[in-house]
Amino acid sequence: MTSAAWRAVPDPEALPVGPLTLPHETVWWDPLVDVRDADWPAIDVFMSGTVFLDIVFTGLPTLPAAGTEVWAGGMASCPGGIANLAIASARLGLRTSLAAGFGDDVYADFCWRTLAGQERVDLSRSRQFAGWHSPVTVSMAVDRDRSMVTHAHHLPISADTLIGTPPPSRAVITSIGGGAAEPVLPDWVVQARANGSMIFADAGWDPTGAWDPTLFTTLDGCDAFMPNAVEAMSYTRTDSPRDALHRLARHVPLAVVTCGGDGAMAVDAVTGEEASVPALPVDALDPTGAGDVFGAGLVLGTIAGWPLEHRLLFAGVSAALAVHEFGGSLAAPGWGDIGDWWRQVEARAAAGHRGADELRRRYGFLDALVPRTHVCGVRRAAATIARQSDLTRPV
Repeated sequence: MTSAAWRAVPDPEALPVGPLTLPHETVWWDPLVDVRDADWPAIDVFMSGTVFLDIVFTGLPTLPAAGTEVWAGGMASCPGGIANLAIASARLGLRTSLAAGFGDDVYADFCWRTLAGQERVDLSRSRQFAGWHSPVTVSMAVDRDRSMVTHAHHLPISADTLIGTPPPSRAVITSIGGGAAEPVLPDWVVQARANGSMIFADAGWDPTGAWDPTLFTTLDGCDAFMPNAVEAMSYTRTDSPRDALHRLARHVPLAVVTCGGDGAMAVDAVTGEEASVPALPVDALDPTGAGDVFGAGLVLGTIAGWPLEHRLLFAGVSAALAVHEFGGSLAAPGWGDIGDWWRQVEARAAAGHRGADELRRRYGFLDALVPRTHVCGVRRAAATIARQSDLTRPV
């Protein structure tokens, strides 16, 4: 595996729209610096979806019963929905572009400023719609699980119309299945793959319970598929995550099945690798967006050319660091957080703490990746209205 390094990119605090064109310089950590060349597109990962204003309550003793009030120990407001994935990707150093619709209310203004100005997400393919109400979700975390209430309206135009011709990118992340009448790839995704983008797909929950197996035909147009164990077993009609994985591997070059507290497993037909890794034990405070963080980590490792086991471990530790904090999208770790965790592991192992030496051995590949120089590694936000992340404190 090659090492990461720094690069100069625009200062995100100077960005009114996106991170790709403005002049103010600062030093950011770039895990792809050794693989970028003259042909590498300006965008690493492109995606489209719905941005929600997420209001996240954590530390609830129980969900409220009818006619009662329950007090929460923690609360955060942040962009949600596809913003979870966009912010997770940008925090890991991927040049991220998002096509989404925004309303013209204060919720939309908050989400736009946070994504573009703070998180360096390019919104040049996004637009605002007059009179369109921003989607809102209230997420309540109880006992390491969550329940949600959502209010939203359909976007006035289709994603294909919003995007038009997709911009050149190294990867695209999209959702397939999920109870759609026909689990087919959107036209813009097909265009992106024809133009050289790798297509990473997740499944989406199917509320109909049909789990339409024609999804396998859709996988022919994808390079990677990343369902969780329940989704994978439901689509494949199998009784174990491993059986589901091998069934999926017949249809897509990179098949990945996430198994929550039991870790993750994958088969990569391109490299001939198969790997299974345990989960990183962590006290999960808020699971909101954990799957998105895992997906972003897997995309980074795949386009960087890391070994399959390292990709799964990196995605897993990124997701574990996210659920250890509350705040939805803005709990996604940056390289500052990953570096902090790795140095703590090294220090505990050197002090002879039980289990730390095994973690140091298993995650030793991080030593060549985490920043150790005076660069901005990005650390996550921690606030009730979590708008400002620690973007300036040096690593």
